[in-house]
Amino acid sequence: MFIKKAILAVLMTAALAGCETQTEGQQRATTGALIGGAGGALVGQAIGGNTKSTVIGAASGALLGAVVGSATTPTEPRGQLCRYQDRYGRIYTAPCDDRYYRGEY
Repeated sequence: MFIKKAILAVLMTAALAGCETQTEGQQRATTGALIGGAGGALVGQAIGGNTKSTVIGAASGALLGAVVGSATTPTEPRGQLCRYQDRYGRIYTAPCDDRYYRGEY
């Protein structure tokens, strides 16, 4: 019994350590999947009252949670390129300045 708990602890630690190198979108998808899976398992158990319903609920909740978590990741608009014209009439591209993001163009 002790061996099983030790293996489970090592696996959980490794899984959580892998989250450190994820992007924000991946972190949100992972968190959504965990929360959705837990909620789906509870709902599946409450509705069906058996293991099959719990597993189906957990899988459905995890999938929905991952999709919602990934879709709600805010995108950073910085880094876009804008077209500018210098005083000699030459067109060039450069990173957009703050006036673009404030809508002052």
